[in-house]
Amino acid sequence: MAVCGFLLASVLLSCLAQVCHGATFSSLQKTLVVKASPTEGQVLKAGEDRMTVTWSFNQTFPAGTDSAYKTVKVKLCYAPISQVDRAWRKTVDDLSKDKTCQFEVVKKSYTAGNNSTTWTVEKDVPTATYFVRAYAYNSNGDVVAYGQSTDAHKTTNLFQVQAITGRHVSLDIASVCFSAFSVVSLFGFFYLEKRKARLSQQK
Repeated sequence: MAVCGFLLASVLLSCLAQVCHGATFSSLQKTLVVKASPTEGQVLKAGEDRMTVTWSFNQTFPAGTDSAYKTVKVKLCYAPISQVDRAWRKTVDDLSKDKTCQFEVVKKSYTAGNNSTTWTVEKDVPTATYFVRAYAYNSNGDVVAYGQSTDAHKTTNLFQVQAITGRHVSLDIASVCFSAFSVVSLFGFFYLEKRKARLSQQK
């Protein structure tokens, strides 16, 4: 009886651990074909530039492989070069703890055919190197498959985002105008002082 109780407890703990940890990236099938419009090395400006992402089911897989797919989430993900020494961007196999893909591009109902969306890079996206990944979810909200715009090592088809610096063109123009006004005022002050000095000498 004690042995049976121990085995039952072990099974329950194992199941609980799987539920708590959720899906792992290594367990997912790469059944989606994903492409992003930025070219290799292209720099997009946050809050200004747009990109187009397309995705579809990889037809080399058997028919029905995607029968459980209900929704797709497309995300902007950090490339390895922008994860070095940044624990808040760390890649973890346990998807509930993974921090690779922090920016959602779009969420849509799943269809196997050609899908596309055009997205303006959000203002809060930091300067870094990125790629695009799409996750497929089942009716329970579990991740069941994926696809990405780069290779398995995440070294190809990477692009960059340049974050907003906090300065605005109008502020720069105002700063230049103010500086020019200050210089003109300074010369005017010296001119008036010299003129006063000459008038006092003539008297």
